[in-house]
Amino acid sequence: MTTPEFADEVVTKALVQYVEVPGLDGEIALITLDNGHDHTRPSTFGPGGLASLDAALDAVEARTPAVRAIAVTGKPFIFAVGADLSGVPVLQNRDQALELGRTGHRVFRRLSDASVPTFAFVNGAVMGGGLEVALHARYRTLSAGAAAIAFPECFLGLVPGWGGTQLLPNLIGADKAITVILENALNQNKMLKAKQAYELGIADALFEPADFLERSLEWAAGVLRGDIAVNRPEIDRGQAWDDAIDRGRAFLDAKLHGAAPAPYRALELIALARDADLTTGTAAEDEALADLVMSDELRAGLYSFDLVQKRAKRPVGVPDKSLARPVTKVGVVGAGLMAGQLALLFAQRLEVPVVLTDLDQGRLDKGIAYAHAEIDKLAGRRRLSPDRANRLKALITGSPTKDAFADADFVIEAVFEDLKVKQQVLAEVEAVVSETCVLATNTSSLSITDMASRLAHPERVVGFHFFNPVAVLPLLEIVRADRTDDATLATAFAVGKKLKKSCVLVKDRPAFVVNRILTRFMGAVTSAVDEGTDFEVADRSVEPLGLPMSPFVLLQLVGPAVAHHVSETLHEAFPDRFSVSENLARLVAARKTAIFTWDSGTQQVDPEVAALFQQGDTPLTGEQVRDRALEAIAQEVRLMLDEGVVAEAQDIDLCMLLGAGWPFHLGGITPYLDRTGVSERVTGRRFLPAGVASLPA
Repeated sequence: MTTPEFADEVVTKALVQYVEVPGLDGEIALITLDNGHDHTRPSTFGPGGLASLDAALDAVEARTPAVRAIAVTGKPFIFAVGADLSGVPVLQNRDQALELGRTGHRVFRRLSDASVPTFAFVNGAVMGGGLEVALHARYRTLSAGAAAIAFPECFLGLVPGWGGTQLLPNLIGADKAITVILENALNQNKMLKAKQAYELGIADALFEPADFLERSLEWAAGVLRGDIAVNRPEIDRGQAWDDAIDRGRAFLDAKLHGAAPAPYRALELIALARDADLTTGTAAEDEALADLVMSDELRAGLYSFDLVQKRAKRPVGVPDKSLARPVTKVGVVGAGLMAGQLALLFAQRLEVPVVLTDLDQGRLDKGIAYAHAEIDKLAGRRRLSPDRANRLKALITGSPTKDAFADADFVIEAVFEDLKVKQQVLAEVEAVVSETCVLATNTSSLSITDMASRLAHPERVVGFHFFNPVAVLPLLEIVRADRTDDATLATAFAVGKKLKKSCVLVKDRPAFVVNRILTRFMGAVTSAVDEGTDFEVADRSVEPLGLPMSPFVLLQLVGPAVAHHVSETLHEAFPDRFSVSENLARLVAARKTAIFTWDSGTQQVDPEVAALFQQGDTPLTGEQVRDRALEAIAQEVRLMLDEGVVAEAQDIDLCMLLGAGWPFHLGGITPYLDRTGVSERVTGRRFLPAGVASLPA
C-alpha cells in the first residue's frame, strides 16, 4: 500500500547543496528543510515532505565518494516541527496510518544507516518528527537561539512515532526521556530551551545563532578529521531504567488515572527501548501510531490544539481593532493579592505606569511590595535584567486616593465581590477619570450591567475576568454588558492581546462561562455528598476523565468561601438548577479551607469537616455521581448556547481548556459529551457536527 497524499499539504522541500569546508578533503552535503514560507509557518512532514527528503538522500548517495558527510538543517528560525497533522482526517483506515509510520521510519533511518557520518544542525524550533530527524543523525549541534524543543505528541494523543521513543532514551537515559516525552508534554506542553536540551545530552555542541551554520560546519569538519571527539555517557540499562519506568507510571496514574491511552503507550515503548534493537522498536512504534492515529483521542487533541492555536488568536464577535483607544496608563483599584498580580502583569506586558489604590496606606504598601518582590524573584532567576527589573518596579506605584487615575486610560477594579461595593468603587473612579477611560471589572460572577447601571457613562464598562494565578492561566473572559460600546470592547481586546492572554467574548450572564460550568459540576458532586455519598467516592468519581485535579482539591484551590459565593449568585439567577449547599456554608462559617488533609502524605477527610457535614442516607456510586455531573454540564452548556453566552460551542471548549485545565485529550467539554452520547441523551442533539473532534460517524 502506498502512503496517502495530503491534498492540502504544504510540502517541505529538502534542498541540497554541497559545501566545501577549509581543512577538509571532500564536501559536506547540506540538506535544508524549507516549506517556502517564513517562520510563522513552520516546516512539517507529510507524504510530500518525506518523499522530498528521500529524493535528496538519493541524490547525495549518487554523488559518493566525493561526499564526506551529510548534514540536515532548517530554514531561518525553524528546523522542523514534526508531522503534518492537518492530514490526519485524510487517513481512512489503520493500514494507511501504519504505512505513514513505516514511511517516516524508512526515510529517517537512512540518516542513521548512511555510509558516511550524518549531522543535524538544529538551527531553530524543533519538535516531534523534526526532533526525530535530528536524533537519527549521528551528531547534533544546536543553536542557543532555539527556544522551542519538545516532543508534544502525548499532549495531543499520539506518541513520538518516528523513532523518538527508541532513540531518545538510548541517548540520554530512560529517566530524562520520560521527562521530555511524558512530563513536559502533559504539563501544558512545556518546551525545552536550548541550554536545557544541551545539558540533557540531546545535542553534542551549542553555538550562538549569529554564526551557527558556519560554526556547525567547522565543528563537523573537526569531527570528521578526528580533531574533535564526541563522548557520551554510558546509559544505565539496569535498575535505573526500571526505576524510571516506575516513576513514569506513577506520574501518569496521578495525572490521568488511565484516562488517556497515548502516554501509557509511550511509556511501554520507552520500556521496550532498553533491550529492543531499532528495527523491533520502530515496528512497535508503527503499531502504536496506527492505533492512535485512528482514535477519537487524537481527533479530540487536534481539535483542542486548533482552538488554542487559531480560534484563541482570532476571537469571534470582536469589533474592529481600529476602534481601540491607546492605553498609556493603568489604574488598579485594590491592593490585595489579585490586584498585585494584575499590576505586575500590566506593567510587564504594557510597559506603562500602573498605579494602585486601596483604603489605607498599609494595604497599599503590602500590594506594591508583593509586585516588587515578584519582580525581584524574576530577576533572581535571570528572567529579567537588573535594568528592566528596576524599570518595572518604577512603573508600579500607589496612591491613597483615586485622583491618581485622572490621566489613566484603563482602570480595573479588583475589590471584594459585592455588587454595592463595586458600584461605589466604579462611581468614585468615574468621578475623576476622562470620559474615554475604560472601566473594567475582574468580577467572577456579578452582573456587569448592574455594576454599571448607576454611572453616567455605563457604555465604557467591561468585564475583564482573569483566572488565578493570573501569570499562569491564559484565559481572559471579556464580558460585554448591555450597554458596553464597541470602542470599549475593542480597547479591552487590544489590551488583552498585549497582555498575551487568550480572549473570549462573553455575554453578561451570571458567572459567565468557566465559573458557571464548574459551579454546576461541583454542585452535582457536592449534592451527592450531602445526600450521603462518601467523600472519597464522590471525589474519585470523575477520575476516568483525567481532569487536572479532583473536585474537592479544586474546591480547596478556589476556596470554599469563593465557591459558596458563586453558588449563591447562580442560585439567585437559576434556583431550579443551582442549589446552595448548607454543608458548604458550614465549611465556610467554620473557616475551613479544605475537605482533605494530607498528614504523612496520605489523603484523608479532615475529621472536623466530617463532623460539620450533615448527610442523608441515599449514597450514590462513583459512576452515578459522574453521570449526574456530566448530565448537569450537558444541560448547562445547551442553555448557555441558547442564551448566546458565547458565539459557539467551540468558545465554551476553549474557555474550559484554558481557564479550567480541561484535558486536551478530551477535546474540551462538548466533544466528550458528544462522543459519550451524554449530549443527545440530555439535550436531544449533539453540540458539534458528526466527525468534528471524533472519527466520522
